[in-house]
Amino acid sequence: MKSFTIGKNDANQRADKFIAKVCPLLPKGMMYKYIRIKRIKCNGKRIEISQRLNVGDVVEMYVNDEFFGDKKADLSFLDAPDKVNIIFEDENILIADKPSGLVVHSDESGSYDTLINRILNYLYKSGEYSPEKELSFTPALCNRLDRNTQGLVICAKNAEALRIINEKIKSREIKKSYLCITTGIPKEKQACLKAYHSREDKIVKIYDSPKNFTKEIITEYRVLAESKADNLALLEVNLVTGRTHQIRAHLAHIGCPILGDRKYGINKVSEAYNVKSQALCAYRLEFDFKESSDSFDYLNGKAFTVDEVWFVDKFFPNFKLDN
Repeated sequence: MKSFTIGKNDANQRADKFIAKVCPLLPKGMMYKYIRIKRIKCNGKRIEISQRLNVGDVVEMYVNDEFFGDKKADLSFLDAPDKVNIIFEDENILIADKPSGLVVHSDESGSYDTLINRILNYLYKSGEYSPEKELSFTPALCNRLDRNTQGLVICAKNAEALRIINEKIKSREIKKSYLCITTGIPKEKQACLKAYHSREDKIVKIYDSPKNFTKEIITEYRVLAESKADNLALLEVNLVTGRTHQIRAHLAHIGCPILGDRKYGINKVSEAYNVKSQALCAYRLEFDFKESSDSFDYLNGKAFTVDEVWFVDKFFPNFKLDN
């Protein structure tokens, strides 16, 4: 028998989700059977599959050891550097400026050098994260960016922060603004673009009229600076909808692809400027809560921006970001 006392980071999750995390090799059918015959209990009583666990609850599991798997703490994140460009940090969240070229999570390359592993390494060495002491929670990213996009990513340090921030992102109460350089200067200096989006294999296609396989997209932009001699423009972009590659594909659709974008851009132009990474940055986050988030209301009204944007410094050095 193994006993688990529910802590803050394990509370408010369904019992079956918690059991699956601490006993990953236990088949679902067997888990349900053990719950039914009371081999898995909560506070000495029968546990319900969908009940929410509370701080201080004691979950007892009369389950063979082999179903728990190897519970040795996974410290593989230590193989990544602990270098993180931190824009903001407190006891609940960390906001990092992800550099272009770094993936947020492991991909097909199998590299351990990811943004989340760098953050875990940093939190581990600073004493804020100890996998040995956690039953089911690991600090996690709340949003993600493409490998070749620079910008702000939020990491939740505890389960409550992860739940609240994810809810606020879903309800669009955290505003994200992007900067980019386009090859070609948009005719309109400010516009709200509407089109229709389809993800086909690993590429996105944009249509002017709806199809039975498309979803509507809305992209707002304004031109901040332009260079007619180079046929380049610096844009601020805000997403009303958030689809895969929306900014990159939508701007390419209107004839102004992002400089350095190998998938939707003009390669010969990018090569001429020796730009090997897309000139796109998620440069600003603003917390704009419409409803109270209790202990997280202190974030409401706060805005955070990156310190430097590489392509602004390179192509529009006289332009100053309004922080």
